[in-house]
Amino acid sequence: MSDLLQKAEQFVFELFKDKLSSEHTYHNFLHTEFVVQKTKELIENESVSDQEKELLLLAAWFHDTGHVQGAENHEEKSFEIAISFLKENNFSDAEIQSIKEIILNTCINHNASCKLGKILRDADSAHLGSEMYEEISRQLRLEWELINGKKLTDYEWNLENYNFLTREHKYFTDYAKMHWQPVKMQNVFKIQNEINTYRNEGLSKQEIKKKKLEKLERPERGIETMFRVTLNNHTRLSEIADSKANILLSVNAIIISIALSTLLPKLGTPKNAYLVVPTLTMLLVSVLSIIFAILATKPNITKGVFTQEDVQNKKVNLLFFGNFYKMPLDKYESGMNEVMNDRAYLYNSLTRDLYYLGLVLNKKYKMLRLTYYVFMFGTIATVIAFVYAFQQNGGMEGLF
Repeated sequence: MSDLLQKAEQFVFELFKDKLSSEHTYHNFLHTEFVVQKTKELIENESVSDQEKELLLLAAWFHDTGHVQGAENHEEKSFEIAISFLKENNFSDAEIQSIKEIILNTCINHNASCKLGKILRDADSAHLGSEMYEEISRQLRLEWELINGKKLTDYEWNLENYNFLTREHKYFTDYAKMHWQPVKMQNVFKIQNEINTYRNEGLSKQEIKKKKLEKLERPERGIETMFRVTLNNHTRLSEIADSKANILLSVNAIIISIALSTLLPKLGTPKNAYLVVPTLTMLLVSVLSIIFAILATKPNITKGVFTQEDVQNKKVNLLFFGNFYKMPLDKYESGMNEVMNDRAYLYNSLTRDLYYLGLVLNKKYKMLRLTYYVFMFGTIATVIAFVYAFQQNGGMEGLF
């Protein structure tokens, strides 16, 4: 991935992390990542130049960023957000206009006219021709219900999906038609069978309304989906933080290794004494960066035991391994049965999981931010120290 695309990915990630509502269980960073991967899959199988590839992938990263300002006309809003990024990176007016056209093509009511727009539109709806369609559809349904404050019966939701898949949506690229369309049709048949099941039951409107009210009194699949999606998002954020910390560990370990093998042996001679301060500065910065990166990823393990009283008073979260890893199996099974038989206890445990995972993430990202600051300003200080030392010694000939 080019530096520019990595920069775009980081921009979108930070934007969603800071400004996107938690109600967006579907239109979020994970969905954007999925669309980018599907765009790359299409690029490999369609005739796309290197310049077009970069424009297309940038449009893929930005195509849903407008959701931070609301779902209505989010394609236009997405382009407005992309403009500042593109101008900062010296894109021409023609390139910016091309990206605008690509993003606008993702609107279902827009007549897809350009080749790159058709590719992104197919990538954006790749889940329709995926075996993960049902799971992703639940995420979209939950988002729609949370944002609009309405509830749909399974029959109503399936009918909406069936009409969309059969009347409004189509794939444009040859690759999508060959590989995704057949799976899409299988998903259409599944939805049609579910609709027919409801119709064959011959439910009256009053009966449908009654079933809807009964369902509201039961644990909603939407709630379970919300917990699953949110936990996945938190886990993804944790993985990203660990990855960044590992990069800093590797970079600074290389710097220390080079310094120990190249610079330190030269410091024993009087003529290279001027290199002592900048070299030690560089080593100190690298060591501090490594320490903070380790602290950012250092796991915290709890005591791993609980009592029956803790379970009865609902004070222990048995969904987290740190609370039970020292307990015998029979006591753990007994405690879990209590959790599973008590809906409030179960949801409270899931909520606690999210809360404490959020605290861990906050600590990780604060420590990671501090590590970046140490590395950035320390690197600047090291360079200044070396430049000053060379100037005082009359050049770089002493080093060689």
